[in-house]
Amino acid sequence: MPRPGSVWAAALLLALALGRGGCSEITFELPDNAKQCFYEDITQGTKCTLEFQVITGGHYDVDCRLEDPDGVVLYKEMKKQYDSFTFTASRNGTYKFCFSNEFSTFTHKTVYFDFQVGEDPPLFPSENRVSALTQMESACVSIHEALKSVIDYQTHFRLREAQGRSRAEDLNTRVAYWSIGEAIILLVVSIGQVFLLKSFFSDKRTTTTRVGS
Repeated sequence: MPRPGSVWAAALLLALALGRGGCSEITFELPDNAKQCFYEDITQGTKCTLEFQVITGGHYDVDCRLEDPDGVVLYKEMKKQYDSFTFTASRNGTYKFCFSNEFSTFTHKTVYFDFQVGEDPPLFPSENRVSALTQMESACVSIHEALKSVIDYQTHFRLREAQGRSRAEDLNTRVAYWSIGEAIILLVVSIGQVFLLKSFFSDKRTTTTRVGS
C-alpha cells in the first residue's frame, strides 16, 4: 500500500504535468515584409495577459496589435522589443492579435509570445468540500505556486540566453568577415610592396645621344 505522502506527491506531479490552464506559448519565425495573426475565443469578464519578446533578427523589434471581436484596437505598439499587456474581455467573441515585420526589408525575426486566458484552475477544487485544506494540501498549493514562478523565471532566462547567443553569433560572423577582409587587404598591400621594391632595384638602360659639332 503506498504511503500518503507518495500519493500527494503523485497528485502534485500530475497537476503540474497538466500545465497552466488557458495558456498559449509559441515561438515562431516572422519573415521580412510579413504579418502573422493569431485568434483566441474569450468569454466576457475573463482576464487575459499578452506578453511577447523578439528573440532574434535585425534590431529585435516588431509591431504588435490586439483587437476585440468588433475590431476595436485594445493595444497597439510599433517597433517594440518586448512588452506585456493585461486586459479584461468586454464581450464574448474571437480576439485577434497580430505581429508585423512589414517595416523590415531584409531581416526576419524570431518572436516568442505567451497569451494567458483566465486564472489557473485551483490545485484542489473547493466544490463538495466540507473542511478547509489540510496541512499537506496547503503545502502542495505553496509548492505548486513556487514551481509556477520557477517555470516563469526559467522561460525568461531561456529567452535571454537565446537572444544573447544570437547576438554573439552575429558578432562572431561580423568579426570573421572583418578578419577575412583584413587578411585580403594585407595580402594585396604585401604584393604591391614587393613589386614596388622590385621596381627600385631593376636595371634601367640609359640611352646616350652624342651631338656632333
